[in-house]
Amino acid sequence: MQTAIYPGSFDPITVGHLDVIRRAANMFERVIVCVVANANKKTLLTLEERKEQAERVTAAFPNVEVDSWNGLLVDYAKQFDKPVVVRGLRALSDFEYEFMMALTNKKLNPGVETIFLATDEKYMYLSSSAVKEIAAFHGDVTEFLPPEILDDVLRKYQQEGS
Repeated sequence: MQTAIYPGSFDPITVGHLDVIRRAANMFERVIVCVVANANKKTLLTLEERKEQAERVTAAFPNVEVDSWNGLLVDYAKQFDKPVVVRGLRALSDFEYEFMMALTNKKLNPGVETIFLATDEKYMYLSSSAVKEIAAFHGDVTEFLPPEILDDVLRKYQQEGS
């Protein structure tokens, strides 16, 4: 069974992420949304909250699972036979970074392949960082977040005092 791994911080998971997940689920027998801990990023949501939200928004996809990982993606991928890493690309600037990461991952674990999915044009501008900034200033993020988690994200900003 071909396993695709879609890694990310998903802080929070957006409709753009969900679009990539939906498309990957149509291409692969099994997709694992891997919520990663990234010590270099200050996150709004805890790893557990991000994982739980990802589980909620992907519940309708029978071939999608959610997991979390704190370490190198290539080490996580070792548990699968011929895994494919799925990465979404919004713009040319994404490609440069993602291509470098794909080459690094291939060097560290030659059994890992990476595919890039160009984002749907309606999500080209969308990022978790932009959503967090809009929400911090009490802007309307309704169209950027899956409805299953919208209230959670807004409540988190109320708790943070933003």
